Amino acid sequence: MFSNESDILRKMRLIEWLKAELITHIGQLYQAMAKNSEQAIAEGLAAVVVSCYILGRRLGISFESLDKSVLMQVEQDIKKEREVEKWFGDSSEYQRHLRQKG
Repeated sequence: MFSNESDILRKMRLIEWLKAELITHIGQLYQAMAKNSEQAIAEGLAAVVVSCYILGRRLGISFESLDKSVLMQVEQDIKKEREVEKWFGDSSEYQRHLRQKG
């Protein structure tokens, strides 16, 4: 029984660590934006995305399921005509990108 509790505790600690890591990456992204470094911004954004996928997996969400949820979110943003979509078409462009990849 102790080994099960310790496994559960280890999983909970990992999730907490991943959440903290995500916040750290967001802070690093803000710093990169302040420096206006395209490479650092891209690296910061990538770290946030990867952290979200890994955290999702630890929370029981498969990468495929998260991919589908992202596509559904983009489709909803297009239908809602969020400003970024109305003004620049970013959501539609991202949707095309996702579909070409898949």
